[in-house]
Amino acid sequence: MEEVQGRNIICEVIEDSIAAKLSIKKGDKLLKINHQTIEDIIEYMFLLAEEELEIEIEKEDGSLKVYSIRKEYDEDLGIVFENPIIDEAKSCRNKCVFCFIDQLPKDMRKTLYFKDDDSRLSFLQGNFITLTNMSDNDIEKIIRYRISPINISIHTTDPDLRKKMLNNKTAGNIMKRLEKLSDAGIRMNGQIVLCPEINDGKNLDKTIEDLSRLYPAMVSVAVVPVGLTHFRENLYPLRCFNEKEAKETIHQIHRWQKKLLKEIGSRFIFLSDEFYVTAKQEIPTYEAYEDFPQLENGVGLMAKFYKEVQEHLPSIQNRDVKEKIVSVATGISASDFMKKLCAEIERYLQPIKIQVYPIHNDFFGNTITVSGLITGSDIIKALRHKHLGVKLILPSSMFKAGENILLDDKTTDELERILNVPVIIAEVSGLDFINKIINDERNMEV
Repeated sequence: MEEVQGRNIICEVIEDSIAAKLSIKKGDKLLKINHQTIEDIIEYMFLLAEEELEIEIEKEDGSLKVYSIRKEYDEDLGIVFENPIIDEAKSCRNKCVFCFIDQLPKDMRKTLYFKDDDSRLSFLQGNFITLTNMSDNDIEKIIRYRISPINISIHTTDPDLRKKMLNNKTAGNIMKRLEKLSDAGIRMNGQIVLCPEINDGKNLDKTIEDLSRLYPAMVSVAVVPVGLTHFRENLYPLRCFNEKEAKETIHQIHRWQKKLLKEIGSRFIFLSDEFYVTAKQEIPTYEAYEDFPQLENGVGLMAKFYKEVQEHLPSIQNRDVKEKIVSVATGISASDFMKKLCAEIERYLQPIKIQVYPIHNDFFGNTITVSGLITGSDIIKALRHKHLGVKLILPSSMFKAGENILLDDKTTDELERILNVPVIIAEVSGLDFINKIINDERNMEV
């Protein structure tokens, strides 16, 4: 077996954990649990559930140590691996006609160009996979280790069309694989990237009909519009949905939701917020999204955010706040929604003034309107000569997870230096957003 960089190497031992008490150290390598070689994080998690373990460790000096451990069921050993999934992430061999990575310009952060299609990342991080880059043995492994839930990019259940859309001759067996996972009780969430005149209309009806038969194993399906940048030279000809087509798709999905709610007790199929923005229609109510199974696809984000703000507003009414100006930057698609919402917040937080700035996406092109694809360069270009008040609030969706780095590697420190204002990252949460508006930040001359 080919050696994978960082496989099984321990980079941290949690204080007072089982591993710490056994003097397992950073730099040691986990080889086996109960005589089974550990090849990826799923095997590790599965075997770790046992109450009696025999673990084999290779020390930094090359010596081997075997430890016998008695522990509580599901009690953790307290070790962190250098490579989070232990094994090498499996890359995607598809050439999807709508692939966003193929539409990126050159010279961006290297990690942005990696196309993962790994069930372990689907389970651990919520990534979507196509099931096309997996062997039958990989499918059996999902079932054996109960890797659930997993998120699956489906797009269409028509075998020939799916082969064409994914540019993969093996992509047509999607229903067979989904049925096998369903029969084994693996929970799934599906995704459809909808492309005008390709997999919409009657084809979408057939896809929804096929997938709804897999409920409740197939928990939900999200429909998102294709995203197109202006870096599409020599790629498959695609276009965005227009207002009329978006309205037709909304009507189609709402018809299915009504039917499925009656038949299976769930709306099952959900549209991303972008469709309602394109159609210039009100977003559905909070209740229409059930338990929000597809937030990561932008499904119901606005409804959830609005509800959270509304619930929190009465608690801040008549609160003693200082007069100040606060600025908020957002993508074009959410700008009208945010302006309306911030006007409501202002009424409760007088004399605070909230300025909402829509950021045009010059970097990727004006067809990209979501906040999550805004770059630091475009923020600077839009706000450089604006009076931003005491702080600029940006949504966490603009940033690399857990860090203050935007898509073009610009940081909050750079934005603060150029815009001469504190830059505050707010979670996509109504409560956090209001708190970030109210709370005083560090002093900076503006």
